[in-house]
Amino acid sequence: MSIQIANVSKKFGSFQALKLLNLTIAAGEFVAILGPSGCGKTTLLRMLAGFEQPTTGEILMNHTAVAKPGFSLPPEKRRIGMVFQAFALWPHMNVTEHVRFPIRHHKETPSYIKEKEQDRIASVLEMVGLSQHATRMPHELSGGQKQRVALARAIAAEPSLLLMDEPLSSLDAMLRMDMRREIQSIHRQTGTAIVYVTHDQGEALAMADRVVVMKDGLIEQVGTPQDIYLRPQTEFVAKFVSKANLVRGRWNNSMFVPISSDGTLQWQGDYVADYFRTNGLYPVRPDQFQLSSPQQPGVQGKVTNVQFQGKEFHYDIQTEDGQWEISSPLHFQLNEKVSLNLTSEQVTKKNRIEVLA
Repeated sequence: MSIQIANVSKKFGSFQALKLLNLTIAAGEFVAILGPSGCGKTTLLRMLAGFEQPTTGEILMNHTAVAKPGFSLPPEKRRIGMVFQAFALWPHMNVTEHVRFPIRHHKETPSYIKEKEQDRIASVLEMVGLSQHATRMPHELSGGQKQRVALARAIAAEPSLLLMDEPLSSLDAMLRMDMRREIQSIHRQTGTAIVYVTHDQGEALAMADRVVVMKDGLIEQVGTPQDIYLRPQTEFVAKFVSKANLVRGRWNNSMFVPISSDGTLQWQGDYVADYFRTNGLYPVRPDQFQLSSPQQPGVQGKVTNVQFQGKEFHYDIQTEDGQWEISSPLHFQLNEKVSLNLTSEQVTKKNRIEVLA
């Protein structure tokens, strides 16, 4: 199912939840809607589901309008599946009955599925790894198994669109990693388009074909996970997704001179977005910094906090330009003075450029 969101906005009274969104989702695409609480991502999901009407604009599914001001096609007529944050399992139904329910009661369930109901139930339970738990009740299942039931129920009627609203936020860290793989596997097996709402950058980057970053009811940036993480276009995306430090300084064409350096240090910036050039900024992710002794060339700073994270240390480093967050495999002590520079392929000394010229 392809989706077109055209000039869609949404107001609740005087509150503007969404502000003129335009987005196209291809059939079979996995799109993550990423943003902080209150950015409008769940409102957008509810409109795709048919629970809300847009104030302006329209939503088309397979080139047919399903929502516009004063009209919204009911959820049961949209051939969608939904997975909620809280599982929403029925306590009086076992696993098989949960999967059977949408097959029998969704109006858009294809006839070939209804005619071979038991085969479809068995296939779906095998897909989510619950074949051995078909007769169990919800209270007999672990958190991860409950989420698999919710997934199985959502895909049982073979929806053209699967909507997922923070589905993993109530699981512990290890279960979240397992369920990410399950959701990716289901996407590959079914080919169903997925719109996945989350505030977790890791989930969005790990699973989606494209990521839509939202802030205050607007789309900040749309792109592949690599584009969003490596090439942020705005300050918000740089800080929210990449956790980037915004270093101040001046630009000389494609080279950047940090304000807190001695003027001889230059960083390559061919792929830095125009927004940062215009505002005299350079986004640097925590893992892009190299830490070394203060005798080495770079921006001078002092370690103000250290957190051991197994394969690396997370540091807060105080510099003339402010406090920066940095990750490094090297160990430095609290209050130790350090020099900060970028990885070697991004750093060019001014005098080296002059010699080459």
